[in-house]
Amino acid sequence: PDQAPTPQLLHTAAELRSTARGDGPRAVVMTMGALHEGHATLVRAARERVGPRGQVVVTVFVNPLQFGAGEDLDRYPRTLDADVRVAAAAGADVVFAPSADEVYPGGEPQVRVAAGPMGTLLEGASRPGHFDGVLTVVAKLLHLTGPDVALFGEKDAQQLAVITRMAADLNFPVEIVGVPTVREDDGLARSSRNRYLSADERRTALALSTALFAARDRLTAEEALRARAGADGPRSQRRSEALAALGEERAAADAHAVAQAAAGRPGPAVARAAAHAVLADAARLDPPLELDYLALVAPSDFAEVPDGYEGEAVLALAARVGTTRLIDNIRLRFGPRTAQGDDPAPGACQGAPRTRGGAAVISPQAPGGAASDESQGPLGAS
Repeated sequence: PDQAPTPQLLHTAAELRSTARGDGPRAVVMTMGALHEGHATLVRAARERVGPRGQVVVTVFVNPLQFGAGEDLDRYPRTLDADVRVAAAAGADVVFAPSADEVYPGGEPQVRVAAGPMGTLLEGASRPGHFDGVLTVVAKLLHLTGPDVALFGEKDAQQLAVITRMAADLNFPVEIVGVPTVREDDGLARSSRNRYLSADERRTALALSTALFAARDRLTAEEALRARAGADGPRSQRRSEALAALGEERAAADAHAVAQAAAGRPGPAVARAAAHAVLADAARLDPPLELDYLALVAPSDFAEVPDGYEGEAVLALAARVGTTRLIDNIRLRFGPRTAQGDDPAPGACQGAPRTRGGAAVISPQAPGGAASDESQGPLGAS
């Protein structure tokens, strides 16, 4: 097969400005390098979005502003030659890999973009100031690259949400597009940090995606029962009692479940309980999974949703396995429509742009030097 053309490798803003944009729109995919299939999916989505006459720019920049004290800035993988090859195979035209001095001339900036209240929740609570660093570098890279559209991974849902909000609130002339999470064949969300997991740690880490899919499947099952209950009406309870009297316990239990479903629509409590059950089992494994948080939040502001909530929500979690901190999320819908999540089954990969600012949790660095999960977003490498 023909080898993909090598993208232009540029290191300065002046070089980028002097590069012809092409006849179509420009798309940018921001990364911190260590590119893998998750990033390749973003690049392919960008290529599809702008077409053959457009231009796809991949940025590779390890942003020091988003690493806190004790975090692993020096340890973060830097594989530029391999990154260029991955970008080329996925259809990138330009790889922009500036130095820290190029992005931050004169040192750390005195003026930064503040993430506001949404930046203090979940990942922001674990890593104060992290999202300020994220938004500052994204704003600078948007100015430097001047794209028409910027694509980010939904695995970094909170990051995607704050970037989308910044672009809207500050009138950035760019469309922010979310691309669905890419998973390994076993369901583990793709991340450059997966390489730090031992075989035993990886088996434990599968509890993250298993917990999310358990919540989704439980909601789907509850909806199916409710649909049956709607069809059966009050006959379900009478049938349950009659079968129990005859000693048909399994059939009676099934009829009872249908009758219970008729009493109300499954809500957030059902999803939380299903996920917590899986995570509780994983906490007893060797090595154990240490849960940081499990949160069911509204995608617009990442506030926890109440039990009576209806609409789209993000079920997000963060946990440590050994020294590696991992994050994952899934979208769920509560209310009259189906409660099925948007994520594919484990192993499925999707790549087309789908939303303008969806949700999926950001990848944090663990404090105290622990490796953390950086994902498909601008500052991640999931």
